[in-house]
Amino acid sequence: MRRVRPQQRDTIPVRLPDGREVALLRVHDPRARRLRLLVSERGPRLTIPPGASNDQAQRFLDQHLGWLADQLEEDPQAPATGPLVPGEPAQVRLRGEWLDVRWQFARWLHVAQDGQALLIGLPDEVRPDALRRTLHEFYLSQARADVGRWLPRYLDGLPHPPREWKIRPLTSLWGSLSASGTMSLDLALALAPPAAFEYVLVHELCHLLQANHSPAFWHEVELRFPDWRLQRRWLREEGMDIKRELRQLIQ
Repeated sequence: MRRVRPQQRDTIPVRLPDGREVALLRVHDPRARRLRLLVSERGPRLTIPPGASNDQAQRFLDQHLGWLADQLEEDPQAPATGPLVPGEPAQVRLRGEWLDVRWQFARWLHVAQDGQALLIGLPDEVRPDALRRTLHEFYLSQARADVGRWLPRYLDGLPHPPREWKIRPLTSLWGSLSASGTMSLDLALALAPPAAFEYVLVHELCHLLQANHSPAFWHEVELRFPDWRLQRRWLREEGMDIKRELRQLIQ
């Protein structure tokens, strides 16, 4: 059995068109099939497949610097987010809407939506990790409820339902479907507008019909979710923000 070479990684400075300089992780990946540039909450990453030189990778990067700058640009109108501090004013996102955090005394720690507010009941003493776990469980319950409501309407016409589905924080992907039929969805989608979350669900379900991104695959998506282009654009433009917000809240 031929041994696969390990990845080679280094970090290089990149000058964006607006003058900013950012650190980019460059990864020579023997399993990669094409040049790929992505941005996660950990920063930008350029994946280089076997046979592609650093010069080719640099030309590819230069062609996409405008896109990279857009992905890394912060929205000055968005409320500042970060770890919640008990008692301090804050806002969090749920289903695409900003909710004011309301703190109140309670005998046990719990989180619930109350109209346009997120109500957090706190006992006299609460550990930061307990608050993060409770927020994680709250977002997980909301995401599960949404998927449980949407999933049945898309099962007709599929060869079989997913073997199982999981919702968890993902670094760069929004969802995936394994060869065994397990579907994974990003927990950060609970912060996105419902249509964007539902599009990702449909996208992954269509991989049960087409295990690729061919025109035939996108035809299946179009039949089930005609608005997919708009939602994909939202995820590309706003998605890194909600991934970062979720990470600050629960990790």
